[in-house]
Amino acid sequence: MPHIIWTDNLNTGIDVIDSQHRQLIDYINQLHDIRLSHDKKVVATVIEAMVDYTISHFGFEEALMEDAGYEFFRPHKRVHELFIKRIEALQRRFNNGEDILEELHSLLTRWLFNHIKNDDASYISSVKPKVQLHIQEEVRTGWLTRSLRRFFVSP
Repeated sequence: MPHIIWTDNLNTGIDVIDSQHRQLIDYINQLHDIRLSHDKKVVATVIEAMVDYTISHFGFEEALMEDAGYEFFRPHKRVHELFIKRIEALQRRFNNGEDILEELHSLLTRWLFNHIKNDDASYISSVKPKVQLHIQEEVRTGWLTRSLRRFFVSP
């Protein structure tokens, strides 16, 4: 199986989420590259980084959904929890000496595309306006804006 290439149809329209999804694809591609190396230390490092990053990404998505009041937040979070359990089970099998790289690579590839195109697509309309408000607020109240107001705006 060749490397996964990011295509525009995977974009959610939320740059920070798209960037995180691209990083997950990078980890999947790293797994592809090292699966034949049989260097357990390198494989373990990539699996650990990928699991940690996935957990962080899910936490970030969940915070956005909860903050936006997304009505299906709890079911979406449950999907995340079940997926993490599957990945952690594979990681334990690897740590016990089992060769799980093909299975892990296949699972991640199928799951990520399905999750982006279906599960994540469902929350975008709720979350995107809230994210845009946060960005506008940061621009409005960021350091430069505060500094300019301090020196150039009368009290």
